[in-house]
Amino acid sequence: MTNSLTGHFLIASPHLADTNFYRSVVLILQHDSEGALGVVLNRPTDKTIAQMWELLDEGPCDNQQPIYIGGPVAGPLLAVHTDVDYGENEVIDDVCFSSSKPIVTQIIQDSVRPCRLLLGYAGWGSQQLDDELEAGGWLVLPATRDLVFSEADDLWHRVADKVGMDILTSTITPKVIPDDPSMN
Repeated sequence: MTNSLTGHFLIASPHLADTNFYRSVVLILQHDSEGALGVVLNRPTDKTIAQMWELLDEGPCDNQQPIYIGGPVAGPLLAVHTDVDYGENEVIDDVCFSSSKPIVTQIIQDSVRPCRLLLGYAGWGSQQLDDELEAGGWLVLPATRDLVFSEADDLWHRVADKVGMDILTSTITPKVIPDDPSMN
C-alpha cells in the first residue's frame, strides 16, 4: 500500500477511464490498508441545503449553499467542514468530516462556517486506489483548507495547474517561472 493519502486531493487525470470522475477533485477522508474513502468536491447540484432540508421535513433552514454529489456510492449525508468541535474525523488542520445526523444538522444550521454537504462518496477497496494511481488515473496533491472550500467551477483546473507547477519546479531550477508559459 502507498503511504496514506488521507488529507490529499486526487485529481482525475485524462487517463482515468471512469466517467464518474471526469475532471473531478476528490478529497481523501480516510486511506488505510483496507481501502479509501473520499468525496468529490466539484460536483454541485442545482439544489440548496435549504431546499433539501425542506424536503426532509427537518425544520426551517436558510442555508443557501448547494448540495454536492460526493461520489457514485450511495451513503449518508456527509459534511466536510471547519468546526473541529463537531468533527468526527479531522482530515487536515481545520478541515473535518462528519456523517452522524445530529452533528450534520448542527453544522448545517450554523451556516457561518465553511462547509460542504455531500450526497454519496467515492470508495476504493483494498489496493484498488493504489492500482489506479499506478495506472496513471490520478494526480495527487496535499489538500489545503482554502482549496477544499473554494469555488467548485474551476477547481479541477486550479489544482491540476498546481500539480503541474509542482512537477515543473521539482525538475528545473530557473530563476523565475512565469505564470504564463507563453512568456518564455
